[in-house]
Amino acid sequence: MTTQESFKRRIRSRMAKTGERYNAARRALLAPSLRPTNTGRRWVAEPESNDELVTAKTGHSWDEWVAIIDSGLGREAGHTAIATWLREEHAVDPWWAQGVTLGYERITGIRLPGQMPDGTFTVSRSRTLSGDIGTSRALVLDDDARAVLLPGLRTRLRSAPTSKQLRFNLVDDTSGEGVGVLALSIDPAKSGVKLVVTHEKLPSVDAADVWKAFWGDWIADLELP
Repeated sequence: MTTQESFKRRIRSRMAKTGERYNAARRALLAPSLRPTNTGRRWVAEPESNDELVTAKTGHSWDEWVAIIDSGLGREAGHTAIATWLREEHAVDPWWAQGVTLGYERITGIRLPGQMPDGTFTVSRSRTLSGDIGTSRALVLDDDARAVLLPGLRTRLRSAPTSKQLRFNLVDDTSGEGVGVLALSIDPAKSGVKLVVTHEKLPSVDAADVWKAFWGDWIADLELP
């Protein structure tokens, strides 16, 4: 049994004993190994912005924001409510209200890196390639050419063909099961085009790790005509 599977069993066992929800039980089990801060608090995961930047932009450090939100709305309030509260009650810029909320969720274990508000995970990879936007987009939009680019996967366009970000339902060709949503962005770059591959709606950290490695290898080997 893998370490991840063993940990999930421990979470379920705690849930059965305490009646806690999954995330609450998970945070409780993680707590002993979390990173200590200068104030003695422990962090589940690092926020994207460092302490100096968030302090300069919002007037408070991460530890201070954790204390403010914990003593205000609390950890069960949800992402939207916390971000709105930060804007309305603490005059935080809208962009930074989202950033502080996300950082708070990572620090406290409410949301892991790459995890979306709906609980799914997103991974992304990018690379600058030779070529031009028109030819590259036409290639991606052609069903047969796309099948060659993505062997073993079936795709169905779910966005408008003119959308800046082209989005596809993604199906594993072997199992026939849906494996999330694939988004492809093609933008101009100095030496060709910049391709950004984003895989959304992944169900777990393990799945995110597998697909992150897959897309890293895929984009490293990719050549556009």
